[in-house]
Amino acid sequence: MEQKYVIKGGNPLVGEVVIGGAKNAALPVLAAAIMTDGCCHIDNMPNVRDINVLLQAMEGIGAGINRVNENEVVITGKGMEADGIVDNEYIRKIRASYYLIGALLGKFRKAQVVLPGGCAIGARPIDQHIKGFEALGANVVIENGMIKAEAERLIGTHIYMDVVSVGATINIMMAASRAEGNTVIENAAKEPHVVDVANFLNCMGADIRGAGTDVIRINGKESFGNCEYSIIPDQIEAGTFMTAAAVTKGDITVKNVIPKHLEAITAKLVEIGAEVQEFDDAVRVVATKRLKPTQIKTLPYPGFPTDMQPQMAITLALSEGISVITESIFENRFRYVDELTRMGAKIQVEGNTALITGVEKYTGAEVSAPDLRAGAALVIAGLAAEGITQVDSIGYIHRGYEKFSEKLRELGGQIQLVETEKELQKFILQVG
Repeated sequence: MEQKYVIKGGNPLVGEVVIGGAKNAALPVLAAAIMTDGCCHIDNMPNVRDINVLLQAMEGIGAGINRVNENEVVITGKGMEADGIVDNEYIRKIRASYYLIGALLGKFRKAQVVLPGGCAIGARPIDQHIKGFEALGANVVIENGMIKAEAERLIGTHIYMDVVSVGATINIMMAASRAEGNTVIENAAKEPHVVDVANFLNCMGADIRGAGTDVIRINGKESFGNCEYSIIPDQIEAGTFMTAAAVTKGDITVKNVIPKHLEAITAKLVEIGAEVQEFDDAVRVVATKRLKPTQIKTLPYPGFPTDMQPQMAITLALSEGISVITESIFENRFRYVDELTRMGAKIQVEGNTALITGVEKYTGAEVSAPDLRAGAALVIAGLAAEGITQVDSIGYIHRGYEKFSEKLRELGGQIQLVETEKELQKFILQVG
């Protein structure tokens, strides 16, 4: 039997939860750290599978990786080979492998990286990345499943992004930070993790201005030095626990967050009738009664995040009336709907729109996590359901949530990670 979560629902989740570092900021920050010959001391790093895989791959091409503890690492790019090839069976499974292209190209003027994997939530082409590298003067080819980028010189230039892409914005920014002269990226992504990577590069000695707006200006530097950096908190982990309070009619204080990053999520929760209090570095979400319906359209930051769409859907599926969610970022983001229907939800999907008719309750069922965020959403649905829910394929969840079941248990959730039929039956007996 593979690992699964077994959950007895029905308890409101109450208490405090501390949010970890942002996976989507940590991955490019760690990749960028190889661009210095100094030492980068990075903390508030989430201890999740994607991070550990990336660190392994970086070690494989000669980066110095010293794991101080599970959330802290010291990285140096000093002893690295210019022609290291990034490829192993693990790195093929994560999306963020492509950040090593921008970092290696910036540092060595050459990079060879296996094409990225990740969750199957829709087409995520890397043509914008390639266009940016080529504009800076690199020659990019894809052969045998590898991306090879090489340049005699990288020269700063003006780059207009056809599509707002977080990954491409970050990747081009990394390469341009070590190019000759000035680069301007227009129609850049504005997500908090773009800002975090820019701040980190500046901490090493880069000269980047405008991150967080749609025009980023970069003055290329020849070399980078030492740096100490703390990664921003994870807005999606925070949002997931915020919806957990709403779905289970609970009262959760979500700590170590930047409330500004959570505004789109907070606004929707308030609109449907949850109470949200904001503090300097925490938010408290309380829901006592049945919530109201709303309409949501996922959009690039500062709009409603696509990574919070499944968690919001499970909330609305228990709310009164009819809600509509339009997914404008990834076309396969509704793959969890069939699973949620087994628990009693009424959702119709047409194209990129889900029509949600609220039901009174979920009932426990055996479901499978189709991807990272939907997996977390199904776990929370299980915590709100009557009876026992089993969630399998939880490897997806471990890619992006640290100590997920432990944190839920501390809030009063009855959830256990089980690996054998015996453990499963034991849990079911215990919770009666």
